[in-house]
Amino acid sequence: MSEAEQDANAPLRVGLGLHVEVELVGESGASERLVFDIVPDAQADFVHGFLGVSTRLAQAILGQSAGSIVPYQVGDAVEVRILSVMPGVRAPSDDVAARRQAVIQQALAHSDLISDMAFALAVGSKWGDYDPGDSK
Repeated sequence: MSEAEQDANAPLRVGLGLHVEVELVGESGASERLVFDIVPDAQADFVHGFLGVSTRLAQAILGQSAGSIVPYQVGDAVEVRILSVMPGVRAPSDDVAARRQAVIQQALAHSDLISDMAFALAVGSKWGDYDPGDSK
């Protein structure tokens, strides 16, 4: 068997553009299954199944193949079991950056609203019902 044939038969290793299924295992032994494609960070959209390559989880499993168990100390997780690695078949949508920006703008607007409400409540409690326009 040639070296090229051996490489073709070698199991895929987790990397950019691949579809990965993992199981996060917690301290109690409970597990959570996750399925995602590894993508460049600018295209990351975990809600839709696209994990950025520089995230802690991606960094922990990069270069590993199916069947590997990797230590992963995040929250109550203690390890990651890599269940499968396959070629990616989906592409992230082109509007990820626009959607991310919209979410940021919405969060900022909400934050401004909360700040304004806190200020209004603080002024009301300090000055009571004082109305500078009331001439009584």
